[in-house]
Amino acid sequence: MTDPTTDPPARSSADPSAHPRPQFRRETWTDLCGVWRFAFDDGDAGLGERWFEPASAEVFDRAIRVPYPPESKLSEVHDPGFHPVVWYERTFTADLPTDGNRVLLHFGAVDYSTTVWVNGLRVGGHEGGHTPFTFDITEALREGGEQTVVVRAEDQPTDASQPRGKQCRSLGPEGIFYDRTTGIWQPVWLETVSALHVADLAWATDLEAGTVQLELTLSRTPVSPVELDVRLDLAGDLLARQTVRVGEQTSRVVLTVPDLLGGRAGRLLWSPESPILVDATLALRGGDRHGQRDGRDQPGDEVSSYLGLRSVGFRDGLFLLNGRPYYLRMVLEQGFWPQSHLAAPDADALRREVELIKELGFTGARIHQKIEDPRFLYWCDRLGLLVWGEMANAFEFSTRAVDRLTREWTEVVRRDRSHPCVVCWVPLNESWGVPHIATSAQQRSFATALYHLTRAIDPTRPVISNDGWEHTDSDIWGVHDYTPRGASIDERYGSPESLDRTLYGPGPGRRKVLLTDPVREGQPVVLTEFGGLSYLPEGEDKWFGYSTVDSPEALRDRFGELVGAILDSPELAGFCYTQLTDTQQERNGLLTEDRTPKLPVEQVREIVSGPSRAIPAEEIDAYRLAARQAQRRRPGRSGKEAAR
Repeated sequence: MTDPTTDPPARSSADPSAHPRPQFRRETWTDLCGVWRFAFDDGDAGLGERWFEPASAEVFDRAIRVPYPPESKLSEVHDPGFHPVVWYERTFTADLPTDGNRVLLHFGAVDYSTTVWVNGLRVGGHEGGHTPFTFDITEALREGGEQTVVVRAEDQPTDASQPRGKQCRSLGPEGIFYDRTTGIWQPVWLETVSALHVADLAWATDLEAGTVQLELTLSRTPVSPVELDVRLDLAGDLLARQTVRVGEQTSRVVLTVPDLLGGRAGRLLWSPESPILVDATLALRGGDRHGQRDGRDQPGDEVSSYLGLRSVGFRDGLFLLNGRPYYLRMVLEQGFWPQSHLAAPDADALRREVELIKELGFTGARIHQKIEDPRFLYWCDRLGLLVWGEMANAFEFSTRAVDRLTREWTEVVRRDRSHPCVVCWVPLNESWGVPHIATSAQQRSFATALYHLTRAIDPTRPVISNDGWEHTDSDIWGVHDYTPRGASIDERYGSPESLDRTLYGPGPGRRKVLLTDPVREGQPVVLTEFGGLSYLPEGEDKWFGYSTVDSPEALRDRFGELVGAILDSPELAGFCYTQLTDTQQERNGLLTEDRTPKLPVEQVREIVSGPSRAIPAEEIDAYRLAARQAQRRRPGRSGKEAAR
């Protein structure tokens, strides 16, 4: 390992994928990832012994490579045992800012409860293992340039009230649960900003009105109104621009995009097949300087962002993208790597994950019990992959669990609501954290409240109260069904009558799909977990799968049988196959843990891409595609013909 006192490099925001927060970038930032000093605090003595003070450097007896969790190999600690409290420390160089500027310290995600000190002064704390937080550390900086940051992270491994998703509460992974991710697992970085600066932004599109709405939050209320210039560009061409006076901490700006009106919208709309992104620039400038005090409203904050122009919804039992039926071909994505756990091995791995999903023929991914790195979502936006955002759940129902999950889920929705790739929200999965929802009015109220809370923050996307079964209020009725036979799919979902029996009867998983017997009002039915096919284990100590096959040919045939039965149902609006990769003892991926395909990619793609009876136009699309491909293969064609 290198010396953790090495000065961190300054980075440029020119490449969005290189930034820890691609949709909210400033020109320069300082990367604090790399080697930090590290210590376990199993006796929780650090606070009492004041490990956060600079004189306590000797207690940090290990080194860790951030942002990899200490349980993982890439952290170079690689200790998967129970260590509920961990400490980090490093030095960095930062001069005292001038002209009233401020220095911000950002954390992408730290699991679970975090306290941060700079030069021995507490600068803030945060609870929640999957969401970002920022502290203004300006007042803690000292002259001379060298600064010390200390981080304490507490992650109680057996606390069932803590939203943890598929992180195991046992000493080692078992069943469907994996090794834990403790402490820092997403990037840490510094920024210098003006005293009055953009603190948050969110985009929303109204295609019918031909408008884009910006929700802007400043670091505080301006002393006097300031000027905000907002510009939207596509490949260097101006789409819209508006300059407004901003006098409140939070404001909304509506920009009219003329090309969205009058039948010209097609070239602008985002979809997996055409992932068009619009560049956005926000420039905050000083306005009327009368009444300013101490130079606090110095002008000069500029932020780069992007957005996708698209709409999502549902009607007549189908999912809609840009107002038209769109069949959901998704795969379950655990986002777990054997050498780095929930943290990606590197930034390139995030892009490659998206590329692999698309190469297999899927158009979407259901992120399972994890809030993904914003850089992953960037590549989904950039390359075109639909995403279902799902909360990591707790495993008990209590006042504390309700409070923790609700606060963190609110942060999740606020963080990710501007990504065009995100098309559905899932706060609960399979009644995790609400185990008695079928009989407890209190637990049903919680699931329903999460549905309405999510819709209140973001009314533009469908919300599922509790995916898999035991729905209360949901815009999409997701069903989990691990039958190993295609014939069972047809029996349960092949006709309106059989679908009604499945939805309103006991359900395929010994739990009712719908708890309140609601009247269907256009909700799509999607098989949101199925398959889970595994090779037969060969003397392994730990193994988990839903059903087994004994050869690649058997995997291909069974996978094709199940997917074919779903595509043949006129009642299903899509599917999500379990799962993309093997994950520790779960050996039911289409890829191994190291992302090697178990079947030829083209075989999987051909199966997944078959036309669906639910959308008859897909049969015509498939015919036209086959005709074009045959024409391209015809011998003796000119280059111009082949290009058509």
